[in-house]
Amino acid sequence: MASNKRDYYEVLGIAKNASADEIKRAYRKLAKKYHPDMNKAADAEEKFKEVQSAYEVLSDSKKRQTYDQFGHSGMEGAGGFQSADFGGFEDIFGSFFGGGGGFGGFNQRRPQTGPMRGQDRFMRMQVDFMDAIFGKTESINLTVDEQCSKCNGSGANSPSDVVTCHTCNGQGQVLTQQNTPFGIIQNQTVCPTCHGSGEEIKVKCTKCHGEGYETKRVKVDVKIPAGINTGQQLRVEGKGERGQRGGPNGDLYLEIIVSNHKYFVRDGKNIMLEIPISAVNATLGVSIDVPTVHGDVELKIPAGTQSGSRLRLRSKGVKDLRGGTMGDQIVQVKVLVDDKMSKDEKKLYEELQKLESKGKNSIYDQFRKSL
Repeated sequence: MASNKRDYYEVLGIAKNASADEIKRAYRKLAKKYHPDMNKAADAEEKFKEVQSAYEVLSDSKKRQTYDQFGHSGMEGAGGFQSADFGGFEDIFGSFFGGGGGFGGFNQRRPQTGPMRGQDRFMRMQVDFMDAIFGKTESINLTVDEQCSKCNGSGANSPSDVVTCHTCNGQGQVLTQQNTPFGIIQNQTVCPTCHGSGEEIKVKCTKCHGEGYETKRVKVDVKIPAGINTGQQLRVEGKGERGQRGGPNGDLYLEIIVSNHKYFVRDGKNIMLEIPISAVNATLGVSIDVPTVHGDVELKIPAGTQSGSRLRLRSKGVKDLRGGTMGDQIVQVKVLVDDKMSKDEKKLYEELQKLESKGKNSIYDQFRKSL
């Protein structure tokens, strides 16, 4: 049988001189890929056992030395798979992460039987441009699972109806053993009766029928702060996924998407606005009323202003969320030539053209001479 096995280094996809850390990383990656709790393919369990067998040998310096010398034949009777633990997915990785975090904070070989907080939810919320500038309270409708008011999430009709699980004796997991050519494999799985809680309910709550929660359609007021921008998030406490075994709900996070405005463009705390003016006003200068998000403001266009010039209106932008200074409005001037002049206007331009040709070189002539 040993001759039919794949080389252990090939199984883990590592070199013969791989370090202990490289062996551990390769095993962790493949164990996650093929663990039956994560991979439902028909051959997943077989591949997982093959990966586990390779790691059992190569992670032990003495067994690895024997394997390097004699191959699979040197492993006959070595018991490399004796009492191997094929528990839940969290058990496999608990040894790499101290039984703490890493993969959701699972404890190695011990189920979490106490209250568990629910997962957070994430949604997107469209906000009008002006509402993002000045702030607003927006009401949204949500479907949420809230803790049952009668049983407080336990699912039992009374506290005395919660008893220790008769199948696992409160352990939350059950053990089975299987004889294989490698030895005895011990398989640890979640208890089918209590689903890992270690407790079972004799009489279910009459209001939630043992679920521990009630599904409701609720109206939630969300305060949109002045100055919020696209990509920022708002947290709504307790409106996420439901908790387990009486644990609190997670939170709802709303990612803000600010709608575009027809004319105003936001750049951080500043507001950008392009305004058209005539060639006459650009040449002679003019004072005009410019729209801002705060209302019209008088702006002086200096004589000789070129197209593309930018003028600043102080403190006419967006409020700083962190309490800093107000942004500005940046006005970009676009000089436009009127192509629908009246006879009088055309006559005046012709006179101006004659004066320009007599008194000095035209702008174009100056350009030619500079080449």
